[in-house]
Amino acid sequence: QVQLVESGGGSVQAGGSLRLSCVASGRSFRMYTMGWFRQGSGKDREFVAGISWSGGSTRYADSLKGRFIISRDNSKNTVYLQMNSLNPEDTAVYYCVLDESVRIPPPTSASAYEYWGQGTQVTVSS
Repeated sequence: QVQLVESGGGSVQAGGSLRLSCVASGRSFRMYTMGWFRQGSGKDREFVAGISWSGGSTRYADSLKGRFIISRDNSKNTVYLQMNSLNPEDTAVYYCVLDESVRIPPPTSASAYEYWGQGTQVTVSS
């Protein structure tokens, strides 16, 4: 069984940055696609970013390109989400996800990801 534990969330002012981390345990981490979703209060869950097992393929929500960067360190079983130029619309719970299938490019559908972390809150104030 895979376990995903996120960290790095918190409160930040508009224009600031945060880096989220997600540590995976329970299986060999290297071969799986990883990603991030988010869900704001009263909003639908949405895809944020995904990264292939090698890190060679990444995918972002169109609205986030250029501000968010996903990366991974397989030696640490960790995937990261660097978030820059944050604005209040980025306020949400951010979830780390894992797809057991090797898919390139990373899928954007929530149903493709079998494992989800518990989420970490990100709050951006104006």
